[in-house]
Amino acid sequence: MSSTGFYKTPDIHYDRDSHTGRPFYYFAYGAALSEVVIDVLTGESRVLAVDILHDVGRSLNPAVDLGQIEGGFIQGMGWLTTEELVSDAEGRLRTHAPSTYKIPVASDRPDAFRITLFSNANREATIHRSKAVGEPPFMLAVSVHSALLDAVASLGDGTQLPPLDAPATPEAILRAVEAVTAQNERGDG
Repeated sequence: MSSTGFYKTPDIHYDRDSHTGRPFYYFAYGAALSEVVIDVLTGESRVLAVDILHDVGRSLNPAVDLGQIEGGFIQGMGWLTTEELVSDAEGRLRTHAPSTYKIPVASDRPDAFRITLFSNANREATIHRSKAVGEPPFMLAVSVHSALLDAVASLGDGTQLPPLDAPATPEAILRAVEAVTAQNERGDG
């Protein structure tokens, strides 16, 4: 016995020329707050706490949704803090696999990691009014990078945006700390 089928998301239409239409069936919303600490002598950082509120529509399985949100967030955290792309002189990517770049491990998970599901917010006729929760939480990790920016900025007067690109590796954080410190010494930061 076998069965086949397909699904076409309803009510999706978009006109690229006029930039009008409805390109998505629904949106998944979320908010995250991250607390970090940095070592100004080495550039090392640690995420101490994370609070997340994420829109799941009507959850089909809250335990699975919590795991998806946590996993997506940690993956995004790695993307923004450790997963540095390195190319050789010929332009070949040398960091092409987890064996060649640093990915988050269990000890990188913050000790205080609180996730709250925002439920029953889906008015679209999805399966039981649920929403996707696998990929949207990835971008909530921007809160970690923002917290790192704030931590480095706090070394100055807090009005200057430190030069901290992603990924915010220890080396990148240390360069940003040194830049803010140099601004302070010159009196322009």
